[in-house]
Amino acid sequence: MHSVDVIVVGSGAGGMTAAITAADQGFDTLLIEASDQFGGTSAMSGGVVWVPANHLMPKAGISDSYEEGMAYLKATTKGEVPEEKLHAYLTYAPAMLRYLEQNTHTAFNAAVEYSDYYPDLPGYKPGARSLDSKPFSRRKLKENDEDIRLPSTRPLFNRISMTAIEAHEMLKSERFRNFFILWRLLIHFLDIPMRIKGKRDNRMVLGQALAGSLRASMMDRNIPLWLNTRLQELLLEDGRVCGIRASKNGQPVTITARKGVILASGGFGRNTEMRQKYQKHPISGDWSSANPHDLGDSISAGEKIGAQLEFMHCAWWSPSFLLPKGEPESLIIGKSMPGCIFVNKAGERFTNEAAPYEDVVKGQYAANDSSPAIPCYMIMDGRYREEYALANGRIYPAKIMPDEKMPDEYKKPGFIFKADTLDELAQQMDVDAAGLATTIKRFNGFAESGVDEDFNRGGNAQDCYYSDATTGYPNPTLAPIQRPPFYGMLIWPGDLGTKGGLKTDHRGRVLDTGDNIIEGLYATGNTTGSVMGNSYPGAGSTLGPSMTFGYIAALDLAGKL
Repeated sequence: MHSVDVIVVGSGAGGMTAAITAADQGFDTLLIEASDQFGGTSAMSGGVVWVPANHLMPKAGISDSYEEGMAYLKATTKGEVPEEKLHAYLTYAPAMLRYLEQNTHTAFNAAVEYSDYYPDLPGYKPGARSLDSKPFSRRKLKENDEDIRLPSTRPLFNRISMTAIEAHEMLKSERFRNFFILWRLLIHFLDIPMRIKGKRDNRMVLGQALAGSLRASMMDRNIPLWLNTRLQELLLEDGRVCGIRASKNGQPVTITARKGVILASGGFGRNTEMRQKYQKHPISGDWSSANPHDLGDSISAGEKIGAQLEFMHCAWWSPSFLLPKGEPESLIIGKSMPGCIFVNKAGERFTNEAAPYEDVVKGQYAANDSSPAIPCYMIMDGRYREEYALANGRIYPAKIMPDEKMPDEYKKPGFIFKADTLDELAQQMDVDAAGLATTIKRFNGFAESGVDEDFNRGGNAQDCYYSDATTGYPNPTLAPIQRPPFYGMLIWPGDLGTKGGLKTDHRGRVLDTGDNIIEGLYATGNTTGSVMGNSYPGAGSTLGPSMTFGYIAALDLAGKL
């Protein structure tokens, strides 16, 4: 039997933020993690947080206010989230951000050009609400540096990692790109101690930087982290959650919590059974980019003691492809670059490919109701292949990696389709050739004029964040699909994780089916029904709430709200 003040379940950004805050309130805190690696889906992510009216915005030259943030969140969530909960987020998210920057290794840069996703809604801002995690030194993790969950994308040349802001700058400027690559390669090869030890690049970025900096901050506080410790059930005493039963390294263990339990172990992205129970078909956990241990343990444990569920039909949707061995990866950047489209089996476009990734998948499901679009088909031409990477950088642009030098694993039938004509490509992919020809002829006209008359692709700043203004065509997200050879990929309705789960109030307290507080039980992140509802206001709308309500939960346990 073990006893602590606060048990935190899950070592993602929300769980570690909760553990750090609880420890700083004087609580004896324990964090448990089901897998043998810390960081969860947070460590695999872009490490961006979305926080309106944050303290970095004035330096970025963008004004913001609580009132504008509330107007925008009300518009995006469409009345599905209580205003009291929106108020809590808008109030405590900036405070959480300041707290971490002042008291931990975690720090951020404002992504000045990364706009909110819906420019037409009241309260929208053109940038700086999305914050990019600052790079972090792997050395600060000491002996724990091998325990962090690896990112879902590979470093450039397996050597160069870049922040979200740097990746955007590389797309904008060839001069910046060349300088950055040479500078980072030089630093990497001069870091002889890390190379001798066979270590990865010392410079951690994106979700690795966020998870790594939070873990180092836990180490500073001597907060124990038990890996390979999976939640089995919540313990109740007189209606109050007083601890948990878990399996640690395969052995049963009981841990009591004198103050409370904070659930932060993610959603059920990889649990196909739960997904098929709650979400629109066809659906599979095999299409999710959430970490492999995202199985809904905390949601199931809460439900067993009477917790209410909400938004179980929702996810942080993103079009995804399956690598040759079946691993899913989200397609964030490549879908909006000029010279590609998505089509259904009839060869017809059904969405604005450059729209927010959540909306692309929602459009894919809607299209599938009338004509098969799951999977849909990404069509590209030779110019696209020449200029842009495929498979999230695993296949470099053809000017660097011609097709004959492509790794054999990516040449397997069914991953990258290639043909000299569009008719041949359509036959290979089982797409209607006449429909595809008609669609591409119409789309090429849009590329010449710069106006997508069907879906208005490239009509706002969000669409154009990942684009290429050097093609010579008027719209940076549009270029004709006309230069052979032609390429294709299958695209599935994937996600970055689910966002339905235990219903919580504005203090992160879990509610039962009668909307009563379950004393001693808190939850945050994808374990809960999201404060963003069935919407995705901007980049970082996943991590921002997870960290904020972890922070809120710890303060509420301390009576500090």
